[in-house]
Amino acid sequence: MTGPALGRRSIRYITTTGVFLLLLACAALLRGSVVLAHPPEDKQYLRRTAVVDVFEAARDSVVNVSTTEIVEIRSPFGIPTPFEGFFEMPRSRRRIERESVGSGFVLHPAGYIITNAHVVARTAQRKAIFANGDVYEAELISIDEDLDLAVLKIDAGRLLPPIRLGTSSDLMVGEPVVAIGNPFGFQHTVTVGVISALNRSLQIDHDRKFDSLIQTDASINPGNSGGPLLNILGEVVGVNTAIRADAENIGFAIPVDSLRQMLPDMLDVERRYGFVTGLTVRHNVVDAGIPRVTVAAVQAGSPAQEAGLVPGMTILSIEQQPVQSVIDYHIALIGRAPGQKLSVQVQRDGVNPSLVTLELARRLKPDGTALLQARFGMAVRPWAKVRDRRRGRIRALTVFEVEPTSPAARAGIMVGDGLIQVGKHQPTDLDDLGLLLEKVNPGEQMFLGILRLEGAVMYRFGVVVRAR
Repeated sequence: MTGPALGRRSIRYITTTGVFLLLLACAALLRGSVVLAHPPEDKQYLRRTAVVDVFEAARDSVVNVSTTEIVEIRSPFGIPTPFEGFFEMPRSRRRIERESVGSGFVLHPAGYIITNAHVVARTAQRKAIFANGDVYEAELISIDEDLDLAVLKIDAGRLLPPIRLGTSSDLMVGEPVVAIGNPFGFQHTVTVGVISALNRSLQIDHDRKFDSLIQTDASINPGNSGGPLLNILGEVVGVNTAIRADAENIGFAIPVDSLRQMLPDMLDVERRYGFVTGLTVRHNVVDAGIPRVTVAAVQAGSPAQEAGLVPGMTILSIEQQPVQSVIDYHIALIGRAPGQKLSVQVQRDGVNPSLVTLELARRLKPDGTALLQARFGMAVRPWAKVRDRRRGRIRALTVFEVEPTSPAARAGIMVGDGLIQVGKHQPTDLDDLGLLLEKVNPGEQMFLGILRLEGAVMYRFGVVVRAR
């Protein structure tokens, strides 16, 4: 080998070696800077992960939903006897209580909680238990068994920390997720995994099938139902709902976007708080992809029209609460009262935002008795034992008349039955019943929940009735 050739090879070798040594030196300097930032005696930074942050942020917003299903037996001996119809015999009442646990999470500071329908369906008593041990009775506001979602309400006497709802529209297979719940009653258990698949279908029984579910390998067990599935940012992306009992680490969650879609109807804020806005809103995407809520329709003579709102306007905030989705709009109205004046920030045609004042009008209460008779051919009255502790605060309206050949009669409803649910909601009284029925049009099908005492056993069932 000639001298120049050897020289060139040596230069290449020395150059490569120099670069390598330079990289090592840089790595040493970087390592040194890390060590300087975190002294050897301080190793806590190595233990804190994003999962720790997610749990600590959500801990006080996740609840244990404890439920009791009560079946009441009445007879002198605790079993039915053939003499009960003939003699006034002293009757003892014996309760058979079936207890179960589930999970839920706070949606709104006023005490609204999301859980699964199957956790609270057919239950007489419900309690929400927080991480600090606080226990509150929970009222069932609405239930959708087709989607397996339910809304509860508690009166905590204080504002509660809600969990932020995310979106399930951009979920990625392999994305890390965190589940928090109460498996087998072990409160506030945290499990971690990834999104295993999207748009899964799950056949629950012969009549029910859930579609578009999120599949995850984050451990979900009985008791996790209704708890949140969170992304690494601490946002709810799903509601845990089911597992495959014959498999390991195959769990399913309802996408949070399905919850978002159903919440306005399930909350039914204007009916619950007795006011009217006259607004119909819709979700829209404007301003370089930023989600917004726009006015779809304004009822003539309504508070919205008097405030100057018109279709096409964008609602930016209500009482300084940002409104970026339809559910944000409805949540901002929770707890409002007739006569209250709300400051609403709106924008039209891209001009500068402006403030309008929306004064909520009192909602007139339609005649629930007349509407029930007209639509379904039956009459009800308040049930005197609605707050009987033995029955666990069941709200019911007693059926005392059913017209022959009426929609109610064809559905199998009988005198003596208790009406406990209309659509997704439980009517609290005849006025509330009227507010629920005023939306029902002739020919429309409506789900009615029925409570029946047959023999010595009280049980619940549902019927679908077509309004006339």
